[in-house]
Order: sequence, then structure tokens, then C-alpha cells
Amino acid sequence: MPNTMSHTAAQLTQRLHETLQPSALEVLDESAAHAGHAGANGTGFGTHFRVRISSPFFTGKNRVACHRLVYDALQDFIDQGVHAIAIETK
Repeated sequence: MPNTMSHTAAQLTQRLHETLQPSALEVLDESAAHAGHAGANGTGFGTHFRVRISSPFFTGKNRVACHRLVYDALQDFIDQGVHAIAIETK
């Protein structure tokens, strides 16, 4: 999906902006690279994501705590079928 963002990636981006007020954010839909793997839905979109994020909410927290904030913000997406989220915090 060159130069566009999947619908789910756009929703994840919006949620992260609302909850963590990031100073930098990139959400990549990597679902196509996971075709045939567990959790893939056969469409190539909407199941596997990479999130690169910096947020003032991470100040003074360790990596696990930062990742927990991201997972907490996105939990309802996980409950609805997002299978994997690779998180890179700064």
C-alpha cells in the first residue's frame, strides 16, 4: 500500500495522538509481510503493525512501562483482531 495508510493504521495513529500526545509517531501496517502467519487475516492489512513513538508520558519510565502505555491505549484494537504490535519507543 505505497504512500497511503491503511484504515486501521490511521485509527491507531489517531488513538495514540489522543492518549499519549506523541512528539513523534509513525504507525506502519506490516501485515503483508506476515501473510500466512498466525493472526494474518488474508487481506494483507490490519493485523500486524510497527509503532515508533516518542511521548512526554514516557519520561522517567523504563521500556516495559512505555510499552504498557502503548498497549493500554490500543487494547480495544487488539481485542478486535490486531494480532501483533512491534513497539519502538524513544
